[in-house]
Amino acid sequence: DEAQDANAFGVVWTTLPDEAQAHALARAIVEAGLGACVQRQAVRSTYLWEGALCDEAEWLLRIKPVRANFEPLARFSRDHHPYTVPEIVMLPWAASTPDYAQWVLETTRRAELPAANAGGGGASENS
Repeated sequence: DEAQDANAFGVVWTTLPDEAQAHALARAIVEAGLGACVQRQAVRSTYLWEGALCDEAEWLLRIKPVRANFEPLARFSRDHHPYTVPEIVMLPWAASTPDYAQWVLETTRRAELPAANAGGGGASENS
């Protein structure tokens, strides 16, 4: 049973420059069925970009997909992301309660049908 296999699931992280863009991408991901849930959190990131040390306020998205949907989720996120090189990283689950895993599985099943669409963006910062 797939819901019993923690390897079937993960958490994807990405960051965005402001709350409005984070909200829009989170909503689009859930509406597309690519993530069962997306949590948003204000964070501060320190990184090097084009030789400059940057320290920026950002919004972290924690997306709950099935691992099989990582590639469509990554394409969708990149197509709708304002950064040139966005952080799109999947961390595997070590374990989960069966009912939560089943909910993620059922909620993201509909993402198997639609293909990712093209979208906007082109900022030069990332983290």
